[in-house]
Amino acid sequence: MMTSYHTRKTILGAMAAALLAGTANPAFAESAFNRIATFPVAANLPADMDQATETSSEIIAATADGNMLVYSDSPLGAVGFIDISDAQNPQAAGVVKLEGEPTSVVVSGSKALAGINTSQSYTAPSGRLAVIDIAGREAEMTCELAGQPDSLALSKDRQFLAVAIENERDEDLNDGALPQLPAGVLQVFAMQDGAPDCDSVKTVELTGLAEVGADDPEPEFVDFNDSNEIVVSLQENNHFAVVSAESGEIVSHFPAGKTSAENVDLKDDGAILFTETMPETAREPDAVKWLDNDRFVAANEGDYQGGSRGFTIFSKNGDVLFDSGSDLEHQAALAGHYPDKRSDAKGAEPEGLEVAEIGGETYIFVALERASLVAVYRDTGETPEFVQVLPSGVGPEGLVAVPERNLLVTANETDLGEDGAARSHIMIYELQDGEAAYPTIVSEMKDGQPIGWGALSGLSADPATDGKLYAINDSFYANQPAIFTVDATSKPARITGKMVVTRNGNPAQKLDLEGIVADGKGGFWLASEGNTAKLTPHALLHVDADGEIGEEIALPAALISQEKRFGMEGVTIVGEGDDQMLVMAIQREWNDDAEGLVKLVTYKPSDESWAAVHYPLDKPDAGWVGLSEITAHDGKLYIVERDNQIGDAARIKRLFAVELEGFEPAELGGELPVVEKTLVRDLLPDMKAATNEYVVDKIEGFAIDRAGTAYFVTDNDGVDDSSGETIFVNLGPINAVN
Repeated sequence: MMTSYHTRKTILGAMAAALLAGTANPAFAESAFNRIATFPVAANLPADMDQATETSSEIIAATADGNMLVYSDSPLGAVGFIDISDAQNPQAAGVVKLEGEPTSVVVSGSKALAGINTSQSYTAPSGRLAVIDIAGREAEMTCELAGQPDSLALSKDRQFLAVAIENERDEDLNDGALPQLPAGVLQVFAMQDGAPDCDSVKTVELTGLAEVGADDPEPEFVDFNDSNEIVVSLQENNHFAVVSAESGEIVSHFPAGKTSAENVDLKDDGAILFTETMPETAREPDAVKWLDNDRFVAANEGDYQGGSRGFTIFSKNGDVLFDSGSDLEHQAALAGHYPDKRSDAKGAEPEGLEVAEIGGETYIFVALERASLVAVYRDTGETPEFVQVLPSGVGPEGLVAVPERNLLVTANETDLGEDGAARSHIMIYELQDGEAAYPTIVSEMKDGQPIGWGALSGLSADPATDGKLYAINDSFYANQPAIFTVDATSKPARITGKMVVTRNGNPAQKLDLEGIVADGKGGFWLASEGNTAKLTPHALLHVDADGEIGEEIALPAALISQEKRFGMEGVTIVGEGDDQMLVMAIQREWNDDAEGLVKLVTYKPSDESWAAVHYPLDKPDAGWVGLSEITAHDGKLYIVERDNQIGDAARIKRLFAVELEGFEPAELGGELPVVEKTLVRDLLPDMKAATNEYVVDKIEGFAIDRAGTAYFVTDNDGVDDSSGETIFVNLGPINAVN
């Protein structure tokens, strides 16, 4: 739903077969959209403002020459500008502060037009249009509106401006039930010299059209076709109207209807299982975009009583020409972006749309707000063809194409700076020759369902097969702890299997899996990080080839008595026979560790003995530094050390080595020897190369396969307050990694 910042003949048979065969690979190997730049919106804050001030990029537009972006920033109460004359190096170009809350923006020649919400209450909505001179960065004039504006659209011939006056409902009043007056309307202005003629306004009443809330239409989004017809979505009313801009008359109107979907996940239960059927559900469309003069596409986000998790193509007479069913959910899951915490609500939540002809093809771009993805489809005139997914910060809402430069731009509204997480970002993508850079790891479809995955927290090599790895997920998926089989020889790497870790045949509870190593006999050792506050024990687990826990080993009293929640973050095996020992990396200092020293703890299965050494941490510029993974190979322990910073603040994402010769752990409780470490590789450049400067937080997995090839993978936090991006990197032969 695109609201104010503070409140916020069907061809399904052919479609189903095509979509169930889809993967997260681009359909066109010769070209793909790739991210070429990211711009943190906070970089546009005036120098005299606190740089921690909350910002947001919501709706975005571009100048005719494609060199300047203009976006609405509701929490700042401003319209912002970004110079993209060099698209790979976007530059802050300032903001214009406005009285009120900008909700949408379009560009008309040298002017930016912004809808401003000035409402004092839900029952007394008000708003105005602001006209901003782009070169001078100043507001020149305003037009009063009939209420609270939401979406703006400019006709392609620049003759008309349409404004959806939503007059949004109070979701806390009577559980948000309709009607809540005053009703919304559509307003249409004639344009004169690039600005709206305030006296020309036509107000189009939309009451009495919909079956749902007929007395209280809430227009959400507007768009023009080449015939100067406006399609307007009435989201809560589950209805559309097509209006002539010239006459102000309603050409047609019809319900958005309902649809069902198979193989979806409808439960927020700490497990990704696409085994359910969504019953008939109202589409409740948000963004709408014309594909041509007779067809338009709608993103069915839902907001009132529905949300069908997909997108639909309609004729302007109301025929359903295509419905995506469960495909958006599946594409998000294949890429590791499925938001399980939204399963019981609206899933991946399609919200924003863009349609553009780029490179000779017409593309449909669908922004998935909760999955933090943009799904790209090619318009074929019939069943759209899936092309790829694009990673898009946190909470993508607005999109704009710059076709003459082969660019797509997304505005991502969520600002998590207060929590030390990602800020609002604008991201730029270019259609390029060659393959898609993202995703770097995907899963496969099995029996019509995607292998659901995310929050990868550990990595281990298969001892017998080159390029075969195993990964685990952490406690984000508390009801589905799993071991994933990864084919690292393909690009992107592919998750080909998923085995749930069980206890007495049921998914094991109270686990936070952070480390995995194959035992060489078909089973695995797993390290579970404990947290006493959550009644989760620190433990080593030995599981068989079916994932069943056969042995659970608690940490000894000498360790547990000094416990903190930052526990084991990796496990590896050193030695053979009676001399074999497990080595575990403790993430951060516990109570008996000096500042800057963390433990590498060892356990010998042959005599059940425990010991440890101290490992010296690098010092952070900000936040904290800890260990993420440990892997033994060819006489060395390879250890990943990282800070907890993201984006431009990230400094420490490093791979170190400790020689096993002279590695002599001491008895717990006494003075521990301090090992020497050697820097093997700074992994920050690898992360930047993989993500085009958007550095995510957690490298959590590192492995070296039988052939000596090194790999690392990041943890996407289950797409919860996260960009959802997982970065899997093949570093090449470990001997050449330095």
